[in-house]
Formats: sequence, structure tokens, C-alpha cells
Amino acid sequence: MKNNDKLELNKQARLEVLERIRQNEKLGGEAFFNDVEIDPPHSMLMPNDVDYQKKKFSSKVKTFFANILASIWAKKVVKDFNVEVVGVENFNGVDSGAMITSNHFSIYENAAVWEAIKKSGKRKKFYRIIREGNYFFPGFIGFLLRHARTLPISENVKTMMNLSRAVEKFLANGDYVLIYPEKAMWWNYRKPRPFKVGAFHYAAKSGVPVVPCFTTMEDTDKLDENGFPMQKYTVHVMPPIYPDKDKSIKENGIIMMEKNHKLVVDKYEEVYGKKLTFDND
Repeated sequence: MKNNDKLELNKQARLEVLERIRQNEKLGGEAFFNDVEIDPPHSMLMPNDVDYQKKKFSSKVKTFFANILASIWAKKVVKDFNVEVVGVENFNGVDSGAMITSNHFSIYENAAVWEAIKKSGKRKKFYRIIREGNYFFPGFIGFLLRHARTLPISENVKTMMNLSRAVEKFLANGDYVLIYPEKAMWWNYRKPRPFKVGAFHYAAKSGVPVVPCFTTMEDTDKLDENGFPMQKYTVHVMPPIYPDKDKSIKENGIIMMEKNHKLVVDKYEEVYGKKLTFDND
């Protein structure tokens, strides 16, 4: 296939994704959590499929090499997207484990959040919760998605119990766990969407803070592999949100979620200079 033909196919695929995003925004409500990427069918992850806590020797070896490769990959992403970090000082007082939240708009934005953590000087292990289908991704990216401190969700209840135990252990160890409360990835979507409460439940249950991050974008003069403008990423790290010891896990989860969402909406309106509205408003 010629390069021009491939570019045209890529561009058409992205236009279709953008149209699905537009339709879901127009529907509103639960449609904000709908996947817009067309992924191939995949198996359900069963309890023995994922060694979340890397207890097996083979898992440790694969993770060792995957983390080296992921670090190299992340440096390239930081350079390609000219990543800037604002508010890194908000990590200063966070000496415990923490849930890190971020908007989800690209396969690359987790590298930008990782860069923010690195700039903080915190020597923390950085874990990422990923969707089930990503675990079966082929090639180099697939290897990273399976082994570079990733934690796939699953439709299987027992597998999810294993995931929850791993997250609680990592938080207790003082590590950072990234989760996307918007759930689905909406490509290059700039607006903050509604949140699911899962990230905040984990934080409240473990008695650790949530550190909200929100990445804003700017068009550059360069074009990406789809024929669209490359984006410059700016990661905004906001003050940590701590659970209230006098409130229940459920109460804390909702309160923390609402505080986080307000912070990212305020940041969106500040950076882009416009009120957050949707097509369904």
C-alpha cells in the first residue's frame, strides 16, 4: 500500500472516530462512557491469566525488560509531544501511595503523566489501569501493555477481585496508580467528561489521596500519522484530595470524585478560555 493511500485510510478512520465522539456527546449521560474505537473481539481475562502482583519469576523478568522499553518509549513521547508540566509542586506533600487521575484521549497521555511524576522527584513505582482489550494488543505496544506495570480490568468478577487486591497492596506500599475516571478513550477530546467513582473508591478504601491531573492540548505545525495536527501536551497537576476519616468509604468516594471533577472543569475553562458546554446542553 502506498503511503498516501495509507494516510488516507488512517485519516478516514480518525474522522469516523470523531463522528462517534460527536454522536456520543450529543446523547450525553451514559454515552460519555462509550468506547469509540473499533477494537477486534477479545477473550475475557480469567483469574489465572494475569499475574497482577508479579509473583512468578517469568513475570518479573518480562516486567524488568518491559519497564526499560517503556521508559525509552516514554522519553520519545515526551519529546514528540513537547510535554510541559505545570503544578509539579503539588506532589511535594504526597509521601504515601496515591491514585492519579487523568483525562483519557490518547494512547500516549499516560507517558505525559509519568513525566510529571518524574519531574516531582518522587521515586515511586507507577502503575496504570488499562482496559481488558488492550491486554491482547499485538506487537511492541502489546508487550508493554501486558508487562510494563499495567493492571487490566476484566469482565470476570474473580479477576477484578485480584486486581483490587493488587491495587490496595501497591497503594499500601507507597506506589502511584493511574486510573482514568472517564473510562473510555476519546481521541484528542479536550473537554473533561463525567467520572466513574472507581478511582475514588480505591483511594478512600486505602486511606490515600487522589492527585488530579488534567492534560491540555495545542495544535502544532506538524502532522501526525493520521494527517491531523500533532498536539503539544501540558500536564496540569492539581492539589491532592484526601479522604475524610470521619466519613464512610462510599461518602468519601463521591465527595472526592466531585472535587476532582470541579478542579478539572475549572482548569479546562481557565486554559481554553471558554465555558464547558456539550452538544446536549
